Amino acid sequence: MTRVMVLWCPDWPVVSHLGPDTPADAPVAVIDGQVVVACSAAARQEGVRRGMRRRDAQARCPDVILCAHDPAADARAFEPVLDLVEELSAQVAPLRPGLCGVTVPARYYGGEAEAAAVLAEQLVEHGIWDVRCGIADDLFAAEQAARQAPPQDSVVVGPGGSADFVRDLPVAVLGDPEMADLLRRLGIRTLGDYARLEIADVRTRFGPSGVLAHRWARGEDPRLLSRREIPPDLVGRVPFEPPLDRVEAIAFSMRRAAESFVSALAERGAVATAIRIEIDSDGVLSHARTWRHPRWFSSADIVDRVRWQAQVPGVITAPVDEVRVVPEAVEQVGDHAESLFGDGVDEGVERVVARVQSLVGPEAVRTAGVQGGSSPGERQLASTWGDRPAEVRDLARPWPGSIPEPAPARVFAAPEPAQVVGAEGQPVIVTSRGGLTGEPARFRLGADQPWQPVAGWAGPWPLDDLWWDEHAARRIARFQVVGVDGSAWLMCVEDGRWWTEARYD
Repeated sequence: MTRVMVLWCPDWPVVSHLGPDTPADAPVAVIDGQVVVACSAAARQEGVRRGMRRRDAQARCPDVILCAHDPAADARAFEPVLDLVEELSAQVAPLRPGLCGVTVPARYYGGEAEAAAVLAEQLVEHGIWDVRCGIADDLFAAEQAARQAPPQDSVVVGPGGSADFVRDLPVAVLGDPEMADLLRRLGIRTLGDYARLEIADVRTRFGPSGVLAHRWARGEDPRLLSRREIPPDLVGRVPFEPPLDRVEAIAFSMRRAAESFVSALAERGAVATAIRIEIDSDGVLSHARTWRHPRWFSSADIVDRVRWQAQVPGVITAPVDEVRVVPEAVEQVGDHAESLFGDGVDEGVERVVARVQSLVGPEAVRTAGVQGGSSPGERQLASTWGDRPAEVRDLARPWPGSIPEPAPARVFAAPEPAQVVGAEGQPVIVTSRGGLTGEPARFRLGADQPWQPVAGWAGPWPLDDLWWDEHAARRIARFQVVGVDGSAWLMCVEDGRWWTEARYD
């Protein structure tokens, strides 16, 4: 499970406006129009609060220093903080000025709390005195944990504990004042109360935003960290003067740049698992291609990819002016510790497959896997070699209607028509209550196939799929059927019609 860490710098609009001559304990308030949007701790001690009118804030604290809200300036001031964090954790996702998320580099630093301590120390050394960390399974719970952490410290929510952690939080933390006010008037005051509502009722009353908030309350934030743009200093550039038109000369000239590229990532504790190689001819981009790696790119791997890409017919139609290596996917070096020290995918196999990709195209070489799902087709997982599939369904979750092991060896691309009848030739169907109108006695796999007696069968495993959608709803029941010839099949019945989905070998 990928764990999420959120770093929070409280009152960032105030911090970004503090000049070198402003005392740290000065009461400061940031104003947007006539409303306070942020204030310092000293101003809060005098009674200033967010949402307060400007004149009310001045009445509470006559010495308050007022600053105009400038979101662009806040973002610019937060960039150096992101750069500092990126030196220790490659997967940095800015959420808003003063708040960012990272994947937890726990293995590299010896633990989650230890990683949070290292990141906090890095920021404190550069003048960010108040930084707080929260770690959880999802982004929402991690942010709420950070808001409960003491300065320069962290709160760690154990794996699987997000729902319990947020249960007692007030509904105001959802960030929607109107919905929070309505929920309180309905007697729903905590996220635990909100999580106990039926999802259908939430969707009807609050719409998509309410459904998202309901998932937050259940510890199931679906949002993923979106990494920020690659810093320009990590892009490897090799200009050629004069331009080159020979593949081997281009590849040889790339060696030092590839080593510098890998070293620059290593200084940030990162490795590249996907790169984009761009080739310029006559001053314009003539060819670009993304390469992925099942482990991480070494300098030799990069030189090979440049050579293979340049060898493709039609890529070099004019002398090459420049080659650029852009990191598209960067991960923590600690996540690849095993492969760095010798384990992992066999290097010889890896190079051969990568060479095949260079000849037939990256999407033509694929690997097979298994994911969660109710039907055999849903459980199939095919991905490009070297690419890590996104949004893989968890095998460990309960999947209603799924069949027991073993899995069928051959799954048909499309279900094939079949017929199943009882001892007296009557059709066998499944009732709305999951019962059978008769016991399967004979079956055939197509209208032109002979009938065969049933030697054994198991089922049904019923599934009401998409029952909440009147037009897309399906009611299916699956059976395992064995013929007297020893052949075994996975069949399903829907609306009285039988289909063959897979075969057991």
